[in-house]
Order: sequence, then structure tokens, then C-alpha cells
Amino acid sequence: MQTVKVLIIDADSGSTELLRLCLEKEGYSVVIASDGEEGLAKFSSVKPDIVLLDAVLPAVDGWQVCREIRKKSSVPLIYVTSKSEVFDRVLGLELGADDYIVKPFDGKEVIARIKAVCRRIGLSKQEDEVREVHYDGLDIDMARYELKVRGKVLDTPPKELELLFHLASHPNTVFNRDQLLDEVWGFEYYGGSRTIDVHIKRLRDKLDGVSKQWSLETVWSVGYKFELSDNARTED
Repeated sequence: MQTVKVLIIDADSGSTELLRLCLEKEGYSVVIASDGEEGLAKFSSVKPDIVLLDAVLPAVDGWQVCREIRKKSSVPLIYVTSKSEVFDRVLGLELGADDYIVKPFDGKEVIARIKAVCRRIGLSKQEDEVREVHYDGLDIDMARYELKVRGKVLDTPPKELELLFHLASHPNTVFNRDQLLDEVWGFEYYGGSRTIDVHIKRLRDKLDGVSKQWSLETVWSVGYKFELSDNARTED
């Protein structure tokens, strides 16, 4: 099996050394960057399989680093940071992070979170299920991480696209917010469900008026669903 490459972007030498020791003991290959600019440069040159990112960085902060990475890649990204407020957690997830760990951390927890992300990536590559869905005016291709609306590719953050794909691939099924956080974000999230509502609103803004055959619906006091009209159908 190919060695998983982990890029750590963190100015705290104590944290990076602890993470390096834990990761290398588990067989991961580790690359370290001590500020945001160096982190972005190494991301481009090393092409890591997963990124561990601190929000507090010199030169370019961790929020901007995440934005820049998400412009060109859906690589798994986990914040490991001292920023512990609910606002910070929500912001990190909305920017496209796959998980959020607050310092001081337990090395075993970090390893467990990384393994969980790697399992999800491995499953997504081996699944026989269809990784794209097509409706009237709407095409979602998860192999390309591409959303087309009326034939035009729309710039869509990874988590928005994953949320839409999850709902659209289970038409007329109602999911509550906790289910969506678990099944799309893939971990137990303690910061509340606001991030789901924000992502749904952004998707509705993109999809408003596209078709009468389908819609993103709110099921009050429960959650959300991708609703199909009787004459709509999916195509594999």
C-alpha cells in the first residue's frame, strides 16, 4: 500500500513534533511547514494526501490557507488549532475542512480522525455505486467534483457539492441535520447545525429557478430533502 503523505502546517514546533512522532509511528510520511506561505508552496510541490492545519499562522493565516487549497483541491483537511470558539469551528467547516480538533490534543485522537478520513476516501474510490446523478438542468459528477447547472459548470466548494450529491442521490428522503453532519462531514460535530443551514442556503441561491421537476425542500422541525416531482427521474 502506498504511504499516506501528511502535510502539517503549524508554527508551533511543540505541536508539530508531537504530531510527527505520532504519525511516523503509524507509518505516515510527514512534511512540515511553519507558516502559511510555506504551507501553500509545499502543498503544491508535495501533493499531500491529507493536510493538518493550524488556524493561527504567520504570513498567511490558516483560514486563508484553507481557502486557497479549496480553490484547487478537495484533499482531506483537518484543523488542529487552539481556536476553540463555536464561531471558529463553524468557520473552519464552512471553508471546507473535513474535521476540527482543538489543542491541546491527544495524539491517539488525531490518528483516529485521520484514519476515519482515509477510510472514507478509500471507500469512495472502491464503491460500485454511481458517483454521478442527473436531473433536469442539473448534473453532479463526484469523480470530477463538478456541478453543472443548465450545462454550465458552477464553482462549488467541496462540502456544498458533497451535501447536494448526498441529498440528490437519495431523492425524496428526509435527513435531519445530525444525519447530514455525520454522513457528509463524517464525524461527530459539537458546534451545532448552523453550517448545514448555511450550505443549504448557498445551494438554493445557485439552483433557484433551474427546474420545476426537483427542489431542495425544508421539512420543518426535521431537516431537508431533495424532492422530485412525479415526472422527474434519475439517470445513471
